[in-house]
Amino acid sequence: MTPKADQGPILRADAARNRARVLQVAREQLAAGDDSLQLNAIARLAGVGVGTVYRHFPNQHALREALSAERFRELVGEAQAAAEAEDALAGLHRLLRFTLACALEDAGFAAVLESAADAEAHTSQLKAELDRATAGLLDRARLTGVIRRDVEADDVRRLLCGIEHAVRVGDSDPARTEIYLDVLLEGLRPPR
Repeated sequence: MTPKADQGPILRADAARNRARVLQVAREQLAAGDDSLQLNAIARLAGVGVGTVYRHFPNQHALREALSAERFRELVGEAQAAAEAEDALAGLHRLLRFTLACALEDAGFAAVLESAADAEAHTSQLKAELDRATAGLLDRARLTGVIRRDVEADDVRRLLCGIEHAVRVGDSDPARTEIYLDVLLEGLRPPR
């Protein structure tokens, strides 16, 4: 098996089908409101052995990473577009709103975004791409004097995860979401 640069080893056809089937069943479980992602139950529903599931996804976090990969690629693309926006501050606002909306829409994605450790190298690569694009955006915003000098890309990601958590434990009122985001945006401004 020859590894691809961004996807890990190339799978045999039957292994790829099994992996795809496990992911399909996991998505169906999530769509049905079951976010427990019990690997043994997913194996049974997918019609594959438990060992097959654990070989592809050694734990629930690894499965969540695989389920979140497409969303993460979308976020990286949004960060890259924001970094190239003419108005860096407007690009930053757009990126923060997009990221928060993604995290609030998908708790599994939020868990992957906030996790300090990644199960897959591919997830680490996506996080590094996200951080690079965000760092470039923050550098441009700093050059124009519209954000603090002491905030880094990782800080912004952590702060957004904090807002996502605050919204989830609260009543999920969209007005509160906007208030929390406005507080973050105001806090990114340089001291006066």
